[in-house]
Amino acid sequence: MPRFEPFRALRYAPSHPLADVIAPPYDVIDREQRDRLAASHRRNIVHIDVPDGTDPDRYRRAAALLAGWTTDGTFVRDRVPTFTIYRMSFTDDLGRSRETSGVLGALEVVDAGSPEVLPHERTTPKDSTDRLDLTRATRANLSPVWGLSLRRGLAGLLAEPAEPVGEVATPEGVSHRFERVTDPRRIADISTAVAAEPVLIADGHHRYSISRTYRDEVRDTNGVLADAARLVLTHVAELAEPSLSVAAIHRVYSSPATEVLIHRLSQWFHAETAGSARPGVLAEMRERGSLCFVAPGGDATWLTPREDRFAGVRDLDSARLEAALEGSGAAVSYQHGYGEAMARLRDGATGVVLIRPVSVSEILRTATEGLLMPPKSTFFTPKLLTGPVIRELMPA
Repeated sequence: MPRFEPFRALRYAPSHPLADVIAPPYDVIDREQRDRLAASHRRNIVHIDVPDGTDPDRYRRAAALLAGWTTDGTFVRDRVPTFTIYRMSFTDDLGRSRETSGVLGALEVVDAGSPEVLPHERTTPKDSTDRLDLTRATRANLSPVWGLSLRRGLAGLLAEPAEPVGEVATPEGVSHRFERVTDPRRIADISTAVAAEPVLIADGHHRYSISRTYRDEVRDTNGVLADAARLVLTHVAELAEPSLSVAAIHRVYSSPATEVLIHRLSQWFHAETAGSARPGVLAEMRERGSLCFVAPGGDATWLTPREDRFAGVRDLDSARLEAALEGSGAAVSYQHGYGEAMARLRDGATGVVLIRPVSVSEILRTATEGLLMPPKSTFFTPKLLTGPVIRELMPA
């Protein structure tokens, strides 16, 4: 099973409040938000994690910033190897107050197909080498992969508070709290627990894949770097309801025409008028056991799966839609968030299908059976921040 180890975390000094210097993950930041964050504070992590420009030299500049900020005291390195408990408090899509907990540490980088660390859904290929180039230059893990441990009891090991080292509330209404674990016995218990069972990659498949490539590149170089590259910064939470909040990623169709699309879907689902689209429809879908099709203009239709049509199809809305539209030539893209999905209709989409979140029990069943979900089946929320913890591969 995978190694999971503490490390000497690099953190912002207390003189730099997290609210000024953290950022969302690189892959959800658009250009406008990147520039806004960069302008808000000269030490914001986006200056390193999303370096400005398009020239190859931007990665060298990012590495120079990381080295400079470590030298001048912007960043402070833990005196001993530590874990960091990461707690998030928020209100989910159904209006429920939630709190989740995970732990930041260094997870073993294993080969593709290994039973120790598993993907949980089919992924779409990415051609960009941006994260690999940034890792090569900075020799650091700047943002964590998100892993789910099959080990029962991990959440209990994280329940007891540890040393507070930072807290920040984001504009989305999420409270992020960080606690440093230094007690050797507790560190050993957490490390042993995670290493006892497989870990699923919930978010960050591309980052984990890049870590594998980088590990292989430096395997025969400097011993310290080669050893460090065998692990990657990872947030690990127990694959259990209290530790996770799973949202849906809705389907946005740009073809075929609206009428053709709803006709095709009505052959697989019982279609029933749902009135006008409204934010509360997500809770209604859960109660009804239905999906919801929304046409341009906002007219909504309940789509209740026909049991006779989905024999042998996984209990996933994403799998049902994949089966229903197979061979239709439908052009699909993906969008989380009700409001964001509705905005796509105003931008020319022919229809949106709102789907229900995947249950934690179904994620667990998929994992234990060694299967993969369709792409973009799950959206784990809230997103982990970049900046509170950095893992160096070659400390200065």
